[in-house]
Amino acid sequence: MKKRVLIMSVGAGSGHIKAAEALEYTFAVDSRVTEVVNKDALQYTNKLFRDFYSTFYHSLVRSAPNFLGWWYKTSDEPWSTDTMRIMLDRLNTKPLVAFIQDFNPHIVVCTHFMPAGIISHLITTEQIQARLSIVVTDFYAHAMWLSRSFHRYFVAIEETRAHLHMLGIPQERVTVSGIPIHPIFQQAVDRTEARLTMGLHPDKPVLLLSAGALGMASTEFMVERLLNLNSDAQIVVVCGRNDTLKQRVISLVHKCSLNFRVLGYSDQMHTLMKLADIFIGKPGGVTASEVIACGLPMCVVTPIPGQEERNSDHLLEEGIAVKCHDLTTLPFKLEQLLQNPDKLISMKQNALRFAKPQASQIIVDTLLEDKLTHLSLSKHQRNALSMMARSQTSNNINKYY
Repeated sequence: MKKRVLIMSVGAGSGHIKAAEALEYTFAVDSRVTEVVNKDALQYTNKLFRDFYSTFYHSLVRSAPNFLGWWYKTSDEPWSTDTMRIMLDRLNTKPLVAFIQDFNPHIVVCTHFMPAGIISHLITTEQIQARLSIVVTDFYAHAMWLSRSFHRYFVAIEETRAHLHMLGIPQERVTVSGIPIHPIFQQAVDRTEARLTMGLHPDKPVLLLSAGALGMASTEFMVERLLNLNSDAQIVVVCGRNDTLKQRVISLVHKCSLNFRVLGYSDQMHTLMKLADIFIGKPGGVTASEVIACGLPMCVVTPIPGQEERNSDHLLEEGIAVKCHDLTTLPFKLEQLLQNPDKLISMKQNALRFAKPQASQIIVDTLLEDKLTHLSLSKHQRNALSMMARSQTSNNINKYY
């Protein structure tokens, strides 16, 4: 029987949406699927709730990142914030529940924990018959991703699978798929042709500085530092949807315009990543997965405390990235890499080895061929999982004293 598939994300950061779009594309071309619908859950809520999840989050990223880091660590205990969070979600998502019940999917895939909590409740209370799978869009699975009722988890790396298993999630319920990215990142690109098309010298190194979809505030400062590079590198700056930032960067580099290309939002990031030699940017889970799928060494800057710092740790461990702790040293960090071609080659090889560009296909095939039934964690299992998590947290703190 062909399946109806519902994909749900939340527009709090672009990564959740991009992962959902990659899955939608892969499901849509599969003959085993009769219909696939991809929705941002916030579209079915009121403005206050949307602002809380999206606008408020983005403002915290800009103005209070350390608070986000504190909250990330404080709330990383299973079910510790569930009662209040799920109550708020249910009160504000009645239109979402009505939509889900009306669509009546066979398979639900969530790339954010908020809709997963809603759908888990609908399944547990037998309001819908569906299999819920959760795609974690960072390298580490924070406690908020844990669901009381689910079918499968899809995670980025083996370490996350081991973490969930030690907490008490059955091992066969966790698939190491990688984080889904669009299949276009698997396509080959002629680097010389792509560089010439952009007006870049085909043989000089290219640095790709990404400000993210919204344009991070530190971009101007980084561009100012890059003006001090001694090497003859070419720099492509992608400012996202921040037109004001784009104009400011253009003004900054006008005297060195031959070495700079300043872009706004680009739907050609796969080409830009393939033609570049080093990527400079934040290590969001989806962005990092796109970068490493292109075999591109990273220079990590200004990671959000919490999930992006953990992503950065994994990239550093794998020899894929260097981290610039102080933006004043950005030219130094980059010149160290540019003067060491053997290290750049090694980082590129490490990236390609670590990459899982077929993650979306792995997820789709697994779910469409799966025979496992749904799993609901009992209260006893949830309590045991919480105790294990608290024990791990306590041990991690005590080892420093």
